[in-house]
Amino acid sequence: MNRRRWLALGAFALGFGGFGAWVASRRYAIGDADSEAIELLYGLTLPDSEGRPVALATLRRQPTVVNFWATWCPPCVEEMPELSDIGDEFRSRGLQVIGIGIDSASNIGQFSRKTPMRYPLVVAGNSGLELVRRLGNTAGALPFTVVLARDGSVTWRTLGRFKTADLRQAIERVL
Repeated sequence: MNRRRWLALGAFALGFGGFGAWVASRRYAIGDADSEAIELLYGLTLPDSEGRPVALATLRRQPTVVNFWATWCPPCVEEMPELSDIGDEFRSRGLQVIGIGIDSASNIGQFSRKTPMRYPLVVAGNSGLELVRRLGNTAGALPFTVVLARDGSVTWRTLGRFKTADLRQAIERVL
């Protein structure tokens, strides 16, 4: 192919990619959180990977990172070690981190035995999608990460794999 055709093909590919990104950003845009979503979150008691109940009310009045994930979601699994490191780094300043699995108890149990995390993983199953949507993730896509201030307000949310620098800034603002 001559140079002009390559340039035209490249321009077309860039334009098409940009259009696809724009469509995806509109399709998976984050809406406003439902005013009762945080109370719903704090009202939940979910089993951990071993089946022991975890009352999410224990997170109340603490800065918290809530990460919705699933074992079948590659970006979810990829960001988990980094989330463990961030949790370790900020734990002495009061930060809590919790992973809420939108998956089966058996899958999460098997995953946590094979790949232990240094923050609690709880099982919400598909019913957790309702909470995800009420927190503004209308697509119900994963991963979905939320930062809560001590007063329970949602201060930051991201859909898809988080950017570490953005998450760190969001955490610093609530500590």
